[in-house]
Amino acid sequence: MSRVGKEPITIPAGVEVRLNDDSVTVKGAKGELTSPLFAGITVEQEDNTLTVSCADLGDKKTKSFFGLARMLIANNVTGVTNGFEKKLELRGVGYRAQSQGKSLNLSLGFSHPVVYALPDGVTATVDQSIITVAGIDKQKVGQVAAEIRAYRPPEPYKGKGVRYVGEYVAMKEGKKA
Repeated sequence: MSRVGKEPITIPAGVEVRLNDDSVTVKGAKGELTSPLFAGITVEQEDNTLTVSCADLGDKKTKSFFGLARMLIANNVTGVTNGFEKKLELRGVGYRAQSQGKSLNLSLGFSHPVVYALPDGVTATVDQSIITVAGIDKQKVGQVAAEIRAYRPPEPYKGKGVRYVGEYVAMKEGKKA
């Protein structure tokens, strides 16, 4: 049995949860998110807590979705109340970023600027060399941050590139002359 799946989800004030047969919709101050419910997984609501349960613990596939379903719903509750954010750091001479509406203009040492179109529900703000990607959907925020980092991942000799704030990059020693 999943240790993650057994934990109850507390619903803060101002958050509304609607349970359907195949999905759970969470609505809060920042927006509305929907999570699918997998076959064999049920959700019950009592006062301000949600409890996820698994119908058949003998079935390996159903059991594997048990903890996942609980975390998807918990992430939706956190997203509509607080939101999620990832911070990226630009390291390198001439590496710059500018936020222009629904796009992010990156200068990463290429012969051309890279223009990244932000998806709906995700915003990016730039403060000097720090890019903050924020939104209510944890998966979208993480995916956008990963795609921006993939344009120029940190290289191990000089450390130039786009990295997460606080990310450790093992540095290599260069050639000896």
